[in-house]
Amino acid sequence: MLIDTHAHLASSKYEGEINSIVTAATSAGVGRIVAIACDLEDSHQNLSLSRDYPSVVAPTAGIHPLYVHETKEGWLQELTKLAGEPGIAALGEIGLDYFHPPPEAFTEENWRYKQWEIFEQQLQLSIESDLPVVIHQRNSADDVTSVLRQFPKARAVLHCFTGTTQEAEAALEMGHFLSFTGILTFPNAPEVRAVASMTPQDRIMLETDSPFLAPVPFRGKRCEPSMITHTASTLAEIHKVSAGEIAELTTRNAESFFNLCPNHSDLN
Repeated sequence: MLIDTHAHLASSKYEGEINSIVTAATSAGVGRIVAIACDLEDSHQNLSLSRDYPSVVAPTAGIHPLYVHETKEGWLQELTKLAGEPGIAALGEIGLDYFHPPPEAFTEENWRYKQWEIFEQQLQLSIESDLPVVIHQRNSADDVTSVLRQFPKARAVLHCFTGTTQEAEAALEMGHFLSFTGILTFPNAPEVRAVASMTPQDRIMLETDSPFLAPVPFRGKRCEPSMITHTASTLAEIHKVSAGEIAELTTRNAESFFNLCPNHSDLN
C-alpha cells in the first residue's frame, strides 16, 4: 500500500469527480490520501471528504502562505476549532512563499511580514494541538529554517522538496521529514534525485501535490493520487530497493508522522 501524503482534493479541478479519483487511487494500491488545505474553505471541505471516505481520506486544515491576505478576524479561532476535530491529520500547508509577487495593497516587506505572522501562529497552534505540520517553502528556505528553529517542538514535513543538499541537511538535523513529488521522475531534476538518495529511509515520504506536477509519463496532464506509483518506482530505483520495500517504508513513515491507523481496505 502507498500513501499520497499531499493531494489537493478540494481543488476545483476535481469538482464532481472525487469518487472516481478515490476509486482509481485505491485500485492502484493507494490506501490513503492526505487531503491538503490552502484556506479555511478547503479545510472544511477536506473534513467533509474524510467523512465521505473515512478509510481513505485523511484531512488537514491550514492557511497557505499565498492565502494569508484573505484571512479575516476570527480565522485563528476557526482554525483552532478545526484542529480539534476528530481525524484532522495535520496543519497544512503552511509556510513562506517569496516566489509569487505580493497582492495589491501589499509591499514586499509587508507581504512577507504577514506570511511570517500567520506561519508562526499556525506553528504554535500545531504544538498546542499536538499536530504535525506540512510546510510549503518557495524561494524561502533560509527563512523557513529560521522560523522552524524557533519552534523546536513542531514536527514538520517539507513537502515537494526541491531544495539543496544543505537545505535538506538542515531540515533533517531538526528532525523533520522530506516529501518528494513527480518532479523526482523529471529528466531535468538530477539535483532532486540526489537529495532523495541521501535522505534517510525513515525520513522520506511520497506525494503527488495533485492536481499539479504529474510524473513521467503523464507530464502536462492533470495529476491524480493514483499516479504516485510512478514516483514510488523512481524512488525505489534511487534507493536500490524493491517497489514493495519503498511502499512499506514510506507508508510506515506517513502513518507515524500523521498518526494514521494502518489501512489495507479497499472502497466498499
